[in-house]
Amino acid sequence: MDALLLSRLQFAVTAGFHFLFVPLTIGLALLIAVMETLGFVTKDERWLDQAKFWGKLFLINFAVGVVTGITLEFQFGMNWAAYSVFVGDVFGAPLAIEATTSFFLESTFIGVWMFGWKRVSRGLHLLSIWLVAIGTNLSALWIILANGWMQNPVGYVVRNGRAEMIDFAALLTNPYGWTMFLHTVLAAWTVAGFFVMGVSAWHLLKKNAPGFFGRSFRLGAFMALAASLGVLGAGDLNGMMSAKLQPAKFAAMEAVWETEKGVPYNLVVLPDPANERNRVEALGIPKLLSFMAFKKADAEIKGLKDFHPADRPPVWPVFISFKLMVALGMFFIAFSAAAAALSLFGWTEKYPLFLKAAVAAIPLPYLANELGWIVTEMGRQPWIVHGLMRTAEGASPNVGAGMVAFSLISLTLVYAALGALGVFLMFKYAVKVPEGAA
Repeated sequence: MDALLLSRLQFAVTAGFHFLFVPLTIGLALLIAVMETLGFVTKDERWLDQAKFWGKLFLINFAVGVVTGITLEFQFGMNWAAYSVFVGDVFGAPLAIEATTSFFLESTFIGVWMFGWKRVSRGLHLLSIWLVAIGTNLSALWIILANGWMQNPVGYVVRNGRAEMIDFAALLTNPYGWTMFLHTVLAAWTVAGFFVMGVSAWHLLKKNAPGFFGRSFRLGAFMALAASLGVLGAGDLNGMMSAKLQPAKFAAMEAVWETEKGVPYNLVVLPDPANERNRVEALGIPKLLSFMAFKKADAEIKGLKDFHPADRPPVWPVFISFKLMVALGMFFIAFSAAAAALSLFGWTEKYPLFLKAAVAAIPLPYLANELGWIVTEMGRQPWIVHGLMRTAEGASPNVGAGMVAFSLISLTLVYAALGALGVFLMFKYAVKVPEGAA
């Protein structure tokens, strides 16, 4: 493998691993803030016990997430120097704002929250966890706005071979970035909802503190339901944005080869990229794909054949990842709706098989998140900045395959150790029953 492929693989491994921890940090911070707010308003200490229990898991996850994210910035300079030179004036701004505002906000007040129990007033303690929750979500916003610029470059001019920002407001209001943000954050809340639901289900199966974990199961179920419904809406907006601004990505997502109007949505599709066609197309719903993409039944969708083969994303990874993500999203809505109904009527413990399914479902939202990023990033290929710079042009010219291979192997081993430690600590504290919980 050459240095370019190894550099891409290294970024995929490190970014993908890092993002295993990001969604739970975003979602669990909000859920803990809600728990502590309920305790503050109702004066019910049981909600504070909830916040303490889930807070331990949040802190472990946050710590591993921070450590695994540090290497990503270094890779821009080491493996992607040409890219950094080209986009540094634009891409660096939102990342700098994220580090100096949002990250410092959450990092500072996470300390106040962690060490402030019974040391600061209840109001200040509550404020600190809300600032942590706001900070984590703002961090996601700035980073996704940076990525959104790579998907849909706006507010720039190219001078002397470099992109220079001329309109910060355009970057800040980039519609592609905002639809990505909504989709990503709502998906992160879904991860947190299923995580809380799954851990609670494990304890309910063991008959551990059914009152305590029945309450957290109910809260997790309703959060998962609300968030997964939101993901459905945000995903629709994201798909429309892709059809408008990245038609080759949209065509790969749906395996559309010919440019047509009033395109049907085929429930069964088997792409054949080698022959630029679909081997199987069945159960088509007339004009639905055109309507989904542009909200017009007779709208035209550009097919992959309208793009030079060198300008097309890889069809199979994008297509399969997209279809699996959508299928999982539908499952999340159905499962969380059933969980919410069971918990609302107090029937959760009557169905141990459902509780076992809730435990088994914990990894699925993580998988859906990773699949979403595969669609987003591989669907943009061959561009590292859509329409401006190809991925091959962004690599460092003086970094050899041997150096990248060494760093890839080293980082993979370190990340595997960190991952194992994180999972061990999460499991250790997740299975503990809080003292005095009933």
